Amino acid sequence: MCDPIFEYQFRLILIGDSTVGKSSLLRYFTDGKFDDACDPTVGVDFYARLMEVKPGVRVKLQLWDTAGQERFRSITRSYYRNSVGVMIVYDISKRSSFENLKEWYEEAREHIEPHKAIFIILGHKADNEEKRQVSMREGRRFAEMHGLKFFETSAKSGQNVEEAFSCIAKDTYHHLQDGHIKIEEGWDGVKPGFARPKETVYLSPEGDGDKGCC
Repeated sequence: MCDPIFEYQFRLILIGDSTVGKSSLLRYFTDGKFDDACDPTVGVDFYARLMEVKPGVRVKLQLWDTAGQERFRSITRSYYRNSVGVMIVYDISKRSSFENLKEWYEEAREHIEPHKAIFIILGHKADNEEKRQVSMREGRRFAEMHGLKFFETSAKSGQNVEEAFSCIAKDTYHHLQDGHIKIEEGWDGVKPGFARPKETVYLSPEGDGDKGCC
């Protein structure tokens, strides 16, 4: 029997103010590249990557990058319902983006319910230390107040990018295994994966096994 390509597909959404670096995070995570000249996302954009959540078990992350501008909020809201994971991103060098975290969090929860979702807070552009306006302690305190996990990340240096996505993928997988999150018809947050065809044994009239992978 061949190993499955991936066990499940998890749909994740990145939200937060415009220019906090959501697109650069996703590009680094999926392509391993940093683009310092990212244009603001118009509406939504899509990325994908396979990730191992435990030895021998892989999931496909379907990643939706959303625009932070107010004029695109109605489009962003339409993507909440079918998401099982939400990464709320702020820029450590732009205090207003941190102050808007509560609004983003409450809006996402409102539109995702009654479905369950895993939330994580990301303080991005951690390489921009000389322009820092939000301390790591403040970011961690906000996350802890809401029972969420927290990372400071940088698409420029790669700091905690892999760790953050691995964390939300593993937490989602564990919640699924524990029954806190369920696969539901008509909901795209979690979907079954795809497996390679199983090896089939063909028997000749004499009984000799002629194996072939169909």
